[in-house]
Amino acid sequence: MPSTRDGEPDEETALLSNCNAKGAAKAASDRKEPLAVTPLPMLQIGILLVLQLAEPITSQCIYPFINQLISELDITGGDEKKVGYYAGLIESLFFATEAMFVLQWSRISDYIGRKPVLLTGMVGLGLSMVFFGLSKTFTGLVISRCLVGMLNGNIGVIKSMMGELTDSTNMAQGFSLMPVVWSAGATIGPFIGGTLSKPHDHWPNVFSDPFWTEYPYFLPCAVSASFSALTFTVQRRPRKGSRTASEDTLVEGQDEPSEEPATLRSLMVWPVLLSVANYGSLALLDIAYRALQPLFYATPIALGGLGMNPASIGVVLGMFGLMNGCFQVCFFAPIVRRWGPKRVFMAGIAAFLPLFAMFPLINTLAKQGGRTPCVWAAVGVQLAFSVIMDMSYGCTMIFVTSSAPNKRSLGATNGIAQLVAAVLRAVGPASATSLFALSLEHNWAGGYGVYAILIALSCVLWFVSVPLPREAWKMRDD
Repeated sequence: MPSTRDGEPDEETALLSNCNAKGAAKAASDRKEPLAVTPLPMLQIGILLVLQLAEPITSQCIYPFINQLISELDITGGDEKKVGYYAGLIESLFFATEAMFVLQWSRISDYIGRKPVLLTGMVGLGLSMVFFGLSKTFTGLVISRCLVGMLNGNIGVIKSMMGELTDSTNMAQGFSLMPVVWSAGATIGPFIGGTLSKPHDHWPNVFSDPFWTEYPYFLPCAVSASFSALTFTVQRRPRKGSRTASEDTLVEGQDEPSEEPATLRSLMVWPVLLSVANYGSLALLDIAYRALQPLFYATPIALGGLGMNPASIGVVLGMFGLMNGCFQVCFFAPIVRRWGPKRVFMAGIAAFLPLFAMFPLINTLAKQGGRTPCVWAAVGVQLAFSVIMDMSYGCTMIFVTSSAPNKRSLGATNGIAQLVAAVLRAVGPASATSLFALSLEHNWAGGYGVYAILIALSCVLWFVSVPLPREAWKMRDD
């Protein structure tokens, strides 16, 4: 519904405004001219993106070897069909504990500043990975994943800071960089996890100490933890010289604005609720796909997978991250400017249909002749659809951020979005991998029943995006 004739906001009008862009927006609106794009503050955004990079590296690092680790710890009692249950549980624990604390961290950042919360998150990431690499029991794995979820509220805070550093003219450009960084981390993380696991087998002359035999997955965990420690050091170091207001916001904590943070009840309005609902839908489908992907790659061909080793899984996931990052940085902002965030988001959700449908097709081809070039071509097609799907994240960040009541409430608004996403991501991996295992055990649809269920769910959740506005929620001029 458009704005009323007298200029008053309607239900599609977001309350978040950028004071630096107000005059230009009103003047351009009066002249019916498009707004000039405000240049991005690249120094501040660059620091922000480096901090964001630590999270995908640590979270994606375990994916190439998690299924093999579960098997070697003898958690399943030798039953390979049950690996999916426990792998999904491990992947879900981070999001389950994050759901309990992310809103609190985001609201705290609205009051004490962003930097203390970011520093705490970096500590949580590093400690968790060290404990994970040293764990020899299922209980140890559980504790390490819960630790990082409890201490890490970074992603909601980082999105809030991106909203503070951008305005309505460059928001798509700014948020387009966040999926790129995630893709870079999704490239580096699996590469670290796949190539550095079991170093005593790959480089016996260098890693000859019995420690590396006792803890074969400590090296990739330690490397990813080291990156978190490095980002902590960079962020902790005081900056010399003068700073702009946005630099103060990023490095030392935000300035004191005139607005007060909104209460949680005041955030329960249509723009926020609809934006969060769509973010939750995307998060649920995406985490189900991400949990199934390495499990499918590691499962033997006869049991419905591709029978790949951790190194090969790391290469495939790393190639996707590289391809996705290049595409997002080159094409996301122009595509959103041309088609609008709503259409791009809906196309990304629709991409889940071929994404899930490709799994049984790839396995059927592999059963006929092994991992032939035709199979790898099908894997490439699936990864291409995954790139299209990934554009949805930049779009939903635009909708969530532009729906915030005011800048002091960016943390709470993004915290609510992260809370909903974390709850669904906690349910998603365990549900998807359990459905995978149940499909095999009970031979649902020839073992492919999990994909039929997820395709049906994708169709239902696509309709949640229909009420979204064509562009970001309109800015208020007063």
